[in-house]
Amino acid sequence: MHWDLFCKVIDNHGDAGVCWRVAAELAGRGEPVRLWIDEPAMLRWMAPQGAANVQVIAWQEPLPDAVPGQVVIEAFGCDPPPAFVARMAAAKRPPVWLNLEYLSAESFVERNHRLPSPVMHGPGAGLVKHFFYPGFTPRTGGLLRERDFTERRARFDRAAWLRARGIAPAAGDRIISLFCYEPALLPQLLEDLAAGPDATHLLVTAGRATRFLQGLGVQDAGRLRLHFLPWLTQREYDELLWSCDLNFVRGEDSLARGLLASVPAVWQIYPQDDAAHHDKLDAFLRWLQPPPDLRDFFLKWNGVATGRLPPLDLAGWAPTAHVAGQKAHALPELGAELVRFAVAQ
Repeated sequence: MHWDLFCKVIDNHGDAGVCWRVAAELAGRGEPVRLWIDEPAMLRWMAPQGAANVQVIAWQEPLPDAVPGQVVIEAFGCDPPPAFVARMAAAKRPPVWLNLEYLSAESFVERNHRLPSPVMHGPGAGLVKHFFYPGFTPRTGGLLRERDFTERRARFDRAAWLRARGIAPAAGDRIISLFCYEPALLPQLLEDLAAGPDATHLLVTAGRATRFLQGLGVQDAGRLRLHFLPWLTQREYDELLWSCDLNFVRGEDSLARGLLASVPAVWQIYPQDDAAHHDKLDAFLRWLQPPPDLRDFFLKWNGVATGRLPPLDLAGWAPTAHVAGQKAHALPELGAELVRFAVAQ
């Protein structure tokens, strides 16, 4: 089948990251994809190698007069252009229309996954779109997991990867990655790392995390060494996660990758003005089943609870990460589920 995938970047890289992973995985399964994205420039560093069978098209008006494929995905409710929807409605056999939703462990995901939504108005009147939810149970679309993931992880050389980036930890040093927004308790974390009993190498991702730390004027101190990373491709970001003893992740794409890495991770959820992210975080923690101190760290890192961050306990948190990784790998694979659903329509 031929697929059209529409992506509108809101204010972060996660929208583009998820959509590129979906497009590349579908293409790897023999499904040609046109990825319509309003900010294609970020793919130059995120996926500079491109992917066979993926055509990236700048989503701008006027839209090229393209014939819709057999499947159309609107990512995160971004609404395809009206002219394109009109061509969908005019097709002899209208395409399968999917709304790929956000990742969540909340209970409504199972209820809403695959539900039809008849289109009553506008150029698509008479068509039906279906909600498609990634998730954390077998009754959802699961998580995106490339078919070569296990093989890549098995042959990965952590020491070589770090050495290539000028990072040479001594035996017993901790390696931590930082991918975050602007958490209020980050200064306390840095103070604790600098004063800690173990030397820590903090690998800071490009973008908001780097700008925030540089704005704070943070430098190497005590037992803390900072390493500011360049922009990483998606595969390099996976390798960063595999290289670390603890990963601070944010948003949704990096959360999924952090779980698949089976390494302790702390998630900074995307904050919402109405505090709806509190319920979303609570649902994820029920799925994760962390020990009390790790749960406390999550809540304080996200501003849900107040007080100082608890001490890092990487050894104590490792079993939780191991179990979470096993559960994540056992979930349905999102690309395969998309194909299976589209074929059945």
